[in-house]
Amino acid sequence: MILPADPKSGFLAHQSEVEEAVLRVLRSGWYILGKEVEGFEEAFAQYHGAGHAIGVGSGTDAIQIALRACNLSTGDRVATVSHTATATVAAIEMSGLIPVLVDIDPDTFTIDPDHLESLTKSDGGVKAVVVVHLYGQPAAMHDIQSLAKRYGLKIVEDCAQAQGAKIGDKAVGIWGDVSAFSFYPTKNLGALGDGGAVLTNNEDIGDRARLLREYGWVERYVSHFSGVNSRLDEIQAAILAVKLRHLDEENARRVELAKTYDEALTDTSLTLPSSVEGTDHVYHQYVVRAEDRDELQAYLGEREIGSLIHYPVPVHRQPAYTCLASGPEGLRNTDRVCQEILSLPMHPQLSKESLDVTISAILEWDRR
Repeated sequence: MILPADPKSGFLAHQSEVEEAVLRVLRSGWYILGKEVEGFEEAFAQYHGAGHAIGVGSGTDAIQIALRACNLSTGDRVATVSHTATATVAAIEMSGLIPVLVDIDPDTFTIDPDHLESLTKSDGGVKAVVVVHLYGQPAAMHDIQSLAKRYGLKIVEDCAQAQGAKIGDKAVGIWGDVSAFSFYPTKNLGALGDGGAVLTNNEDIGDRARLLREYGWVERYVSHFSGVNSRLDEIQAAILAVKLRHLDEENARRVELAKTYDEALTDTSLTLPSSVEGTDHVYHQYVVRAEDRDELQAYLGEREIGSLIHYPVPVHRQPAYTCLASGPEGLRNTDRVCQEILSLPMHPQLSKESLDVTISAILEWDRR
């Protein structure tokens, strides 16, 4: 079976380093918020050129804490996309804020700045935007920064799928006021369990986020404001520190795989991923569009080639969120792409043989 993602192979690729790091933590006797977390936070901040990195328990927690650290008021409205993991919207609600959904650019699958501007013009209650860098493709941050400045919006970047992606020579995660990362095992930088981080160059936001992750404690056992329990543990921090050293080379491998897909599939009926000039797409997923998507997925499955749909049901079509408002432009692009998208096998350890088998099967299907 060719897996669409394979976190176990990622562990095996760095097994000796990871095992050594885990044993170091186990032998230390210190398992929560110790030197491993401090060391990873420092390395992660330095990698991005950020002043502050705060390790937390998950990517969802990272978004929630990032929003709360911005000192928004309960009931403020926050723009984001419907074409994302439910976690993005759930975290906004967990923060006491109200999500308002904006359509995407159908080529990049990221938030459409024009639609975002239409929303902010029509809805004076929008105070922030959660920008999702989806599939490894950075969103249009130059336009979003300009828009946010005009309308006084806070920018929170959701970088869960874009560790290592860049716009020019500047990494995603430091374009907004604050950003959130997930280290779920399948991510480009994945732990061997849950984990996340908040990243910022704003000292006040960084200080507040650090207190929020542990009950709002300034001194131990004394909460100065309402916080949560969301701490990146020492074992996961030690693992992430190992894997961070290999992130650039593994992202380069993803780009290499994507180029092979591009060259082989360019003359097929599929719509291939866009790569925006001036950005470094890191291909967390290689997502194609096909009018007969379900048929293609079934064809691949019969040949033991795994594929996934990220995401089959947009947030605004899910039972828990049908009540959410959307911008005046509507969500037509979101609805359409969710009927056509398919994520092909993509991970750094994907072999040439598996890639060739996958491509051959797609070409056979396309000639049917």
